[in-house]
Amino acid sequence: MLDVKKMQEYASPVQADLETFDRRLADYLKGDSPLISSIARHLLKSRGKRIRPAFVFLSSRASDNFTDYSIDASLAIELIHTATLLHDDVVDAADVRRGKKTVNAQWTNLIAVLMGDYLFAKAFRIMVAANSMDLIAAISRATERVSVGELRQIEETANYALSEEEYLEIISDKTASLFNVSCETGPILNNRHRSERERFATFGERIGTAFQIADDLLDFIGDPDVTGKERGNDVLTGKVTLPLIHSLKQVNEKSGREIVKHLSNGNKEESDEVFEKIYTFVHENGGLDYAYRRADELCNQGLESLPAYDDSIYYQSLTSMVHYTVARSS
Repeated sequence: MLDVKKMQEYASPVQADLETFDRRLADYLKGDSPLISSIARHLLKSRGKRIRPAFVFLSSRASDNFTDYSIDASLAIELIHTATLLHDDVVDAADVRRGKKTVNAQWTNLIAVLMGDYLFAKAFRIMVAANSMDLIAAISRATERVSVGELRQIEETANYALSEEEYLEIISDKTASLFNVSCETGPILNNRHRSERERFATFGERIGTAFQIADDLLDFIGDPDVTGKERGNDVLTGKVTLPLIHSLKQVNEKSGREIVKHLSNGNKEESDEVFEKIYTFVHENGGLDYAYRRADELCNQGLESLPAYDDSIYYQSLTSMVHYTVARSS
């Protein structure tokens, strides 16, 4: 879970951009009906850390790629992200997100799905204002990838034979795609050379993948009072992530079958006991340390793909934010 104060500290050079973003987001979500307005107010109260807009602004400012349409692009990306969360909560039957009731819990599943659809439509309407077919193409592609990643994750639920490569493909689509386009936005809007776009897209892709690995680690080591959900919630519901994938590779077939049996047979009455067994298994077989190292490697690879804007406060803040996405799980 990202710490609000830390995020504010790292994003301080673009605080004015984020404030403009917040004002315009509130304006866009005022709604076309009383119901939409009520849901929008609820969403704004439980808003996230604005990490994707922060990446848009910091990467754009650091590379002198900020334009009048950077705010529009960040709004579109954040609305798409929020829409996917609304749909996720319906799929997961989640009651709480960020310490607040989910839209499906506060209203209904139907309303949550339709509100997600509304946000998707709003996002694409905002994109048109930038008058950039390249931007529309990039964000559309990222949105398609998010959907593919979500479907693949559901498809691979409780597939304990999932490989590390397959896991990375899923989270690259599900999470890294929006980081990718967030960082590519600046070069797109400034019509930069394809090579510069690719460097920023690669940076966002690797950082987004590292971000999701770190987030998955929190299922094993996170503080429930901070993350808002109990440890083990993901692994006990069949979500297969890197710590478990790596650990299963370290043991013989018999030991692996025993762990899978615990996961397959667990029920609510014994969930704490099952999780402790899984946690001990993952810890003793190096799954936690391995996942942390992979996230750290990806962060460093991402930073290496960018030019070093050493004299820029924006680049320094961007670098600090990148390293924090991994350190939060150490």
